[in-house]
Amino acid sequence: MSTAHRSRKSPLPECELRAADSEVSTCAGREQIVLVKLDGFERHLCPAHAAALWLTDPTLRFSAKTRTEAIAAVMGQAFGGGGRQ
Repeated sequence: MSTAHRSRKSPLPECELRAADSEVSTCAGREQIVLVKLDGFERHLCPAHAAALWLTDPTLRFSAKTRTEAIAAVMGQAFGGGGRQ
């Protein structure tokens, strides 16, 4: 039953930064991280780009929409744990 529901969904969007710059080689695939600014603006990113932004912008927070495994992937990218999906 759940599989039938998922098949009707469209695939997850690509990382916002990858879509903006197709030559970025650090993109780790499809978006699964949602970072939120203080004003509520959301960014949908891959773990590699999320790690880079999270480390450089102290106003960004992980959204409740982001799964625990995805946050672990960001931490791996940010602190050298590999963070491969």
